Amino acid sequence: MTVALFTLGGTIAMAGTGAGGVVSRLTGADLTAAVPGLADLPLDVRDVEAVPSAALAYRQILDLVDAAGAAVADGAAGVVVTQGTDTLEETAFLADLVWPHPEPLVFTGAMRNPTLAGPDGPANLLAAARVAAAPAARDLGVLVAFNDEIHAARFVRKTHSTSTATFASPNAGPLGHVIEGAVRLLIRPPRHVPLPPVDRDRLAATRVALHTVTLDDDLALLDSLAPGLDGLVVAGFGVGHVPPNFAPALGGLAARMPVVLASRTGAGSVLRDTYGAVGSETDLRRRGLVCGGLLDPYKAKVLLRMLLAGGADRPAVAAAFARHG
Repeated sequence: MTVALFTLGGTIAMAGTGAGGVVSRLTGADLTAAVPGLADLPLDVRDVEAVPSAALAYRQILDLVDAAGAAVADGAAGVVVTQGTDTLEETAFLADLVWPHPEPLVFTGAMRNPTLAGPDGPANLLAAARVAAAPAARDLGVLVAFNDEIHAARFVRKTHSTSTATFASPNAGPLGHVIEGAVRLLIRPPRHVPLPPVDRDRLAATRVALHTVTLDDDLALLDSLAPGLDGLVVAGFGVGHVPPNFAPALGGLAARMPVVLASRTGAGSVLRDTYGAVGSETDLRRRGLVCGGLLDPYKAKVLLRMLLAGGADRPAVAAAFARHG
């Protein structure tokens, strides 16, 4: 019962010091050798180019998903991906949108590098491998294993810049835990049908922006984003509000391209028809904005870009956000 391990670098693989701090140097073999108990799980280790997660691109993640799918087709019980945590909530969600297999695809990483006291990488890698090998974790899509918690990629957020308990699912809680080495799943949310494949050259050319609304915001900043865009995500106040002077401008943009309304708060849903003032969620929906629901702005941007790269029209975009949000 082999688990395929793909290593992408990040804090979990950093050791030694360069000119300005720790750098990525550990291979997958180095990582696995440092984990007590991992020898009980046969691993097929595959090192991918080690880069900071801030340097990752959609194409790399989709290529990795293809390679993970090939590993499953060759008999792997599940797949683990190690990477930096900076973009892990986005890469895991991107993978979840297209992962078609029942076998688990589990992302993990670390907040403390191996040169520090109490590095969390070994424990996270062991937990992720156990989740990937667990029959109970099948048919859950892409998962994130961190701090002995198991999260669904579509719910998980990085909530703290340094804490080893940074990953949480504010709207749903963890799906389960790893307890004394055993995988315990507590809830099983239904999976969404994967998105169809997209042309990667078209994906690279698809431009989607994210604007986070702030107090006394400058409308000119929004105007400067508009030229050349294929779509826009607006992270509004609270349940989905913007300054009144933003509403006509966003309505004008929504007449030209899909504009998705999300909440900048980090948890909770954008509402649909509770408030009615100019710039409220009801007003913005009336002007053509798509309700992002429970999706945070970062995931909304990932989903919108994938949909537009796949040729989705406005009704298809709205329907997809109704399902995923």
